[in-house]
Amino acid sequence: MMSNQDNRRKFLKQVGATGLLSAFAPLATLAAREKAEQRTLFYERKISNADKIRVGVIGFGVQGHFDLATALKVPGVELAGICDLYTGRLENARELYGNDLYTTRDYRELLARKDIDAVIIATMDCWHARMTIDALNAGKAVYIEKPMVYKISEGQSVIDAQRKTGKILQVGSQRVSSIGLAKAKELLAAGEIGKLNMVNAAYDRQSSIGAWEYTIPKDASADTVDWDRFIAATGKMPYDPKKFFWWRAYKEIGTGVAGDLFVHLLSGTHFITNSKGPNTIYSTGQFSYWKDGRNMPDVMAGVLQYGDTPEHPAFQMTLQVNFISGTGGQEVIRLVGSEGVIEVKGSSLHITHSIMPEAPGFGGYDSVFTFPKKMQEEMKREHEAKWTEAQRKSKKNPMWTSKHRRVIAITWTT
Repeated sequence: MMSNQDNRRKFLKQVGATGLLSAFAPLATLAAREKAEQRTLFYERKISNADKIRVGVIGFGVQGHFDLATALKVPGVELAGICDLYTGRLENARELYGNDLYTTRDYRELLARKDIDAVIIATMDCWHARMTIDALNAGKAVYIEKPMVYKISEGQSVIDAQRKTGKILQVGSQRVSSIGLAKAKELLAAGEIGKLNMVNAAYDRQSSIGAWEYTIPKDASADTVDWDRFIAATGKMPYDPKKFFWWRAYKEIGTGVAGDLFVHLLSGTHFITNSKGPNTIYSTGQFSYWKDGRNMPDVMAGVLQYGDTPEHPAFQMTLQVNFISGTGGQEVIRLVGSEGVIEVKGSSLHITHSIMPEAPGFGGYDSVFTFPKKMQEEMKREHEAKWTEAQRKSKKNPMWTSKHRRVIAITWTT
């Protein structure tokens, strides 16, 4: 039987053969495939007994559970402690990882432990900067969930703390680790769709959970939730279970669709294009359906303008989040170029080509039919004499299908 490593090598070769080599040779660079393979197989290297990283988790909600479960799949990673402000989650942590697990409601106590090398911070946005800086200063490596900070003004302090301590700081934006986006990046750089001029990105949902109405525990109260510690980062607020368990919906605590979902679309696009960010941003939102006390919009759109840089040509980006979308929910990044479109949906890439004819347009939905008949005929003869039939038609590449459409589907399996 083939080993896991052999299976992964076979998979990567198949991706290159079906996804790249069927397109154009420049897209199937050996270096790119080897780099992807090294990245995929890195965690399979042999781990010595000394190669151990003991992690602590600050914030054991939905993402904290997922992040920890993923971290523990990596050889050498061990759990050393969990911090959360809701006692029910600490109880849940001990049920999952044993009664001897160290738990606390004060993240500073977790950071003070000498047996912890790194921390996963998966808390409400308003706590991100403070906890990250404290963790770095405590000598811990940090994985902080996106967005890195709650306010832009907090960003430089986090950067300064990382530079001063020299500790590893990773910001969790999952899309930049996507094989699908890595393929889109390679295709764009190879000129697959010509010169990029626009990106359309949407992340829609149609469910109460998707709209952040997470289930609130039956015992939620000012006794089971350390409310005073929670609001140390927000200012005084009366106890409200929604603001603790539905925190993304409130601007006092979270960053709404911008920090939750726009960031995925932005980080993915920036990864594909190598962009450092837009020059201008305009955004607007409204309350369409989830009128449950929230003060962050449930429908929001943005327009961003990117300048012409060494990394990419100037392009415009549209962002969309709709929490009551009749589509049933969708996530898509559509890169529009002068010669085609790359559409990224999950683990699939859809590529459509369309190239303008070399000759300028003449006839059809055109003003020429409004001219005198004799002039129409004369101008038609002149146009046909100047431009060959091939120049008057859309260009085609022999590699394209009759419909000018090619699909690269990538599905990752372990």
